[in-house]
Amino acid sequence: MDARVTAAPADQNLTRSEERQVVFASTLGTMFEWYDFFIYGSLAVFMSSVLFPPDNPTAAVLASLGALAAGFVIRPIGAVVFGRIGDRVGRKYTFLITIIMMGGGTALIGFLPTYASVGHAAWVSLVVLRLIQGLAVGGEYGGAVVYVAEHSRPDRRGLLTGWIQITSSVGLALSIMVIIGTQSIMSEADFRAWGWRVPFIMSIAMLALSIYVRAKLHESPVFARLKAERRLSRSPVKDTFARWSSLLLC
Repeated sequence: MDARVTAAPADQNLTRSEERQVVFASTLGTMFEWYDFFIYGSLAVFMSSVLFPPDNPTAAVLASLGALAAGFVIRPIGAVVFGRIGDRVGRKYTFLITIIMMGGGTALIGFLPTYASVGHAAWVSLVVLRLIQGLAVGGEYGGAVVYVAEHSRPDRRGLLTGWIQITSSVGLALSIMVIIGTQSIMSEADFRAWGWRVPFIMSIAMLALSIYVRAKLHESPVFARLKAERRLSRSPVKDTFARWSSLLLC
């Protein structure tokens, strides 16, 4: 995002309650991101036996992990795309777009048809969903940091943005609890056949909560002020990568 926007000071002092709301809404998305990452990695072996050709189990597992890697490869593109949208349209609406794309992709994985029923369309659909998620995640983390920073006083900016860093541990713990809890209520055969879908489908509740919380947020005060003063960058990507002063801040 444009360094001139992110470096601007916040225009208001939030109450502690408002600070908690901003931090909670921002960290919820990044926690969702890590939850998806860990459940996918943990359940890849089960997915591979259902969504990929069954004739070579080793190749199927590797292909399943390859779909995960594809999402990582496309993340930088997502950062550029959603960084530009955030600097032109606003942080709040970009936040909503990324969480819907990312959360919707996670939930839809739980409903994918099997290879036995639709053939290669099963794993192709999986790869497409991972690419969509990768784009969204690319803009999610940076957007969360910028949104929190632009709401924070300088003396609390490091503390509040630091909460985003702990979401990986929370996402890991949540994924473990959901997977173990799901395995405990069904047989091993059922979990291998269809139970692995449950952790993905359960993310719908997390998605609904994320949308509800983020829909109640206000636009970043820094962005709102710059928009009112007509000082928004016309070419955020160019301003970020084509200016030496901006590169020094990256």
